[in-house]
Amino acid sequence: RIELRPDELDRLAGELDVIVESIAKVSQVATPEVPATSHPLPMSNVCRPDVPEPALPVDDVLAGAPEAEDGRFAGPQIRGEE
Repeated sequence: RIELRPDELDRLAGELDVIVESIAKVSQVATPEVPATSHPLPMSNVCRPDVPEPALPVDDVLAGAPEAEDGRFAGPQIRGEE
């Protein structure tokens, strides 16, 4: 159902053969004794649990800022906005 030019058909036909051969090889070794895996090495999540914590005090956050104004970071004006 996909319209392809003859040159595209020739190229894709060769690629399809490679794909079919690869699937056949995997099917030969994929037996019930071989567990399915999504990754060849065992993996585990190394991130900490996502637990909400209280926010830092505004003064601590702004302590390292080059400029602050009214409890917010200050910076140069953009496009004439106020």
